[in-house]
Amino acid sequence: MTRRLQYPEAAELLGVTESWLRKHIKQLPHKKLGRVVYFTDADLERIDQMHHHEPTTGPLAAAPTPTQSAAPHPLAGLRPLPRRGKALANVS
Repeated sequence: MTRRLQYPEAAELLGVTESWLRKHIKQLPHKKLGRVVYFTDADLERIDQMHHHEPTTGPLAAAPTPTQSAAPHPLAGLRPLPRRGKALANVS
């Protein structure tokens, strides 16, 4: 059976205050039975992922993506077809 954690237990596991959870509840994944709000382990994992940030500079930053070659994209020359109504009007 899935654990159901209420505000105090969830806040302790996430390392935030209970008031922070209550204040941001509309933006956080959670479950609700009537008026009782609870969090599952999956909800806590999603909250943790929502607030995870990777460094963009420095030694811990992810490796930069290789630059693309100067050659244009193979489909760059394609153009959309004319609208149906206009194509039929020119046929007469």
